[in-house]
Amino acid sequence: MDTESVTADGIAEVWDRVVGTQPAPSLPVVVAAGLVALAVVAARRPWHVARAAVTIAHEGGHGLVALLSGRRLEGIRLHSDTSGLTVSRGRPTGAGMVLTAAAGYTAPPLLGLAGAWLLAEGRVTALLWGATALLLAVLVMVRNAYGILSVVVTGGVFFLVSWFAGPEVQGAFAYGAVWFLLLGGVRPVFELQAKRRRGEAPDSDADQLARLTNAPAALWILLFHAVALCSLTGGGQWLLGL
Repeated sequence: MDTESVTADGIAEVWDRVVGTQPAPSLPVVVAAGLVALAVVAARRPWHVARAAVTIAHEGGHGLVALLSGRRLEGIRLHSDTSGLTVSRGRPTGAGMVLTAAAGYTAPPLLGLAGAWLLAEGRVTALLWGATALLLAVLVMVRNAYGILSVVVTGGVFFLVSWFAGPEVQGAFAYGAVWFLLLGGVRPVFELQAKRRRGEAPDSDADQLARLTNAPAALWILLFHAVALCSLTGGGQWLLGL
């Protein structure tokens, strides 16, 4: 057997793994994964560490929509306090800027919803590899050392699980990650609401949207709540097979 044939067979095998379906974990495993994700989101110390993954999704959402709306993405910065900043260039007003500003808080729950749909279709490997690819795309635009480290670590975990772990571990990990995005997309909106009440977030996404659209910031926060809670409801039903 020649080298080209071996290489072609290897590529075909990997492709079959990505596009193929895998059995879902048992319902107790799915529920346990959700409870673990809920505990991480609800507890202060675990949340402070794990929230970095939500920040990656948040800033990645800003960056992706900026590019799709025709803006020039300058870079993304992720900080150790789990805050982040995405800088893009283009018109300071208009639909592109509004969509870019609105994409941050809506990105994590919508990614979780998309992940729940993939898992409902049995696409565990596709989800893990898709997440790795998205993280690589974010990595290209990160402009600070801590941000690079956090994205590399997160992407590395997804890659290692997808490549070396068995089907049972892959399934449990994938369901836990999606539960975390769905649940982790809810808490930041409440945190934003609390910060604004204390006057600690004068330049939040909601306030920027209020200046861009003349709609109250509270209305935009209501939209963020609606997207997060509807994604959690719909995604949770998919994950539980309801």
